[in-house]
Amino acid sequence: MSRHHRNARAGAARASLYDDITNKIIAELEGGRFPWVQPWGTAAAKAPLAMPKNAATDRHYSGINVLLLWGAVVEHGFPSQSWLTFRQALSLGGNVMKGEHGTTIVYADRFVPDDEKQRAAEAGEEAAAIPFLKRYTVFNAAQCKGLPDDMAIAAPPPPPGQIEPQVEALIKATGITFRIGGDRAFYVPAEDYVRVPPPAAYFEPINWHRTALHELGHATGHASRLGRDLGGSFGTRKYAFEELVAEMNAAFCCASLGIVPTVRHADYLASWLEVLRDDNRAIVRAASQASKAADWLLAFLPPQPAGVAAADPDDSDAAPIERRAA
Repeated sequence: MSRHHRNARAGAARASLYDDITNKIIAELEGGRFPWVQPWGTAAAKAPLAMPKNAATDRHYSGINVLLLWGAVVEHGFPSQSWLTFRQALSLGGNVMKGEHGTTIVYADRFVPDDEKQRAAEAGEEAAAIPFLKRYTVFNAAQCKGLPDDMAIAAPPPPPGQIEPQVEALIKATGITFRIGGDRAFYVPAEDYVRVPPPAAYFEPINWHRTALHELGHATGHASRLGRDLGGSFGTRKYAFEELVAEMNAAFCCASLGIVPTVRHADYLASWLEVLRDDNRAIVRAASQASKAADWLLAFLPPQPAGVAAADPDDSDAAPIERRAA
């Protein structure tokens, strides 16, 4: 097989994987279900609220894999947020039970095709790398047997009364200018500040914290932080994409803090569907940027007191990212 045909087949496989993931997310959204918000604490979700992690390495999954694994937990009623590859289960003295089907997740990386290397060398330019996804399969700890007894034990959620102080301390520690007042929540990129209505404006006080984390997610995109493109005007796809990043960032932060994620801005559903239908890589990029935003914010989480479970670690330039009543 020629190099051209090998590259063509590889490209088709990559496109197919992006299509598979995007179509899955679109189907969820069209059904009225937001993949970054799962029904934790109900009969549909037996696993505890937490970020999914690899049971062998104790590392948390990120980006699109969070949505894929959360979806599998709810779909199959798994009681655990811990996952393993087939080989990892064997290395821990256990094995995947016969007849169990794994969940496909992805590994993102970049590579430089041979023809691009040759073109760059001939032109005296730097070769351009192409992003790609690779499939691999993991199994929930509940699909395995013979694992160490503590492998599937989940960390307890923060005790009542501990969540809110953590969020308030995190807000201060980030150094982001945070103003309380008015009747709308928004972030102003040009002036780099967040404003959120007072907690009393929210029917449920915890919604103030969810909203704060959403707006702080926008602020992580400032040029002095993660440097995302925040220049999209209201109603554009670029604007909708940034809203998608902020939504998932808030969900990831909430899950890490023991706060049940909720949909903050369901009114963007049609815009999000338009973005995903137009670009089969958009949801993967958005989820990746949301993970980076959540990681940036959670790095400011203050140390936990003894006995408290630790958290798992796009009109004018001054137009606010949010334009709505709280």
